[in-house]
Amino acid sequence: FGISSNETFVITTTNRMEITEDNFSKLVHDGVTLYLLQSVDQMLLLATKERIEFLPHYDTLVKSGMYEYYASEGQNPLPFALAELIDNSLSATSQNSGIRSIQIKLLFDDSQGKPAVAVIDNGSGMTSKQLNNWAVYRLSKFTRQGDFESDHSGYVRPLPVPRSLNSDISYFGVGGKQAVFFVGQCARMISKPAGSQDVHELVLSKEDF
Repeated sequence: FGISSNETFVITTTNRMEITEDNFSKLVHDGVTLYLLQSVDQMLLLATKERIEFLPHYDTLVKSGMYEYYASEGQNPLPFALAELIDNSLSATSQNSGIRSIQIKLLFDDSQGKPAVAVIDNGSGMTSKQLNNWAVYRLSKFTRQGDFESDHSGYVRPLPVPRSLNSDISYFGVGGKQAVFFVGQCARMISKPAGSQDVHELVLSKEDF
């Protein structure tokens, strides 16, 4: 901090409680913002910023699809929900050197489990880290660029065309998840990254929540 040896200072919380040997061990695990001051009551010279992290209630994810699609009065929302799911496959196959294969299957065989909508593609696949990113609510695919394992690394955003399947539908990082919980109650992503022998699986389930 560039403090000379003859200067005195205190460390405090944002409510000006001084940090001492007695309370340090309790505060250090709380992720609190600390001030480095010359005295407890020193005036702040500049505005301060504090990062707040929290986990939203699971209803934020589970019920968002119902609001998103029922909010469009006079429109049949199911095609738009399916378009969101196809969007993931369009993005995954956008760099394919060969044929782009995207299949949509409606499964109603009770002997194979509960009814499901399956979207299958031959895209680049995702690592476990990329699957983790997909699960995060409102993690925009354009704000993930700093992540070396972004599931859209090298992605070039296409020109905007309203209501088109141009792999730009889920801009705000919620489209696919909203679509899943509008259509059903569980998302199961199974992916094998290109050039890897590992298969990764992610499950988001209303029942588990």
